[in-house]
Amino acid sequence: MCSSLFTPTVLVCGDTVYVRSVARINNFGFSIGTYRLCSGGQTLHTLPSEPLKFSVIEGSLLVGFVTSNTDNKLFTQRLEKGDVFVFPEGLIHFQQNVGHGFAVAIAGLSSQNPGAITIANAVFGSDPDISDDILAKAFQVDKKVIDEIQSKF
Repeated sequence: MCSSLFTPTVLVCGDTVYVRSVARINNFGFSIGTYRLCSGGQTLHTLPSEPLKFSVIEGSLLVGFVTSNTDNKLFTQRLEKGDVFVFPEGLIHFQQNVGHGFAVAIAGLSSQNPGAITIANAVFGSDPDISDDILAKAFQVDKKVIDEIQSKF
């Protein structure tokens, strides 16, 4: 998959390649990404500006999203090869490989730069750090827990 045309962006236990990395189809106003997740690998992120169309090419994925405040209802679905799923715009969502070996999926977006926000990186890996007082109160845990999590980013 990776050649001189591609510059992959690393995900947890996998990689993705977007249209903006492919010179021959750059500036067409859409994005196509490939996800390759190892067994147990997952992503937790949001796309604030558009829905994500997702199709499993190989493997088994558990996918889901959480509705906005105040419901915060979790919707999940197990996807197998050939299944398609649409994640609503702006909602936190995930894909987790629940099979053996790698799971591969294609993601389609209707803009060239979907502006993905990886939740854990944004919250625990910001520069400078968000105060552990703020995070401890927000997550209702001890500051030591926050410090331990932040040390991994």
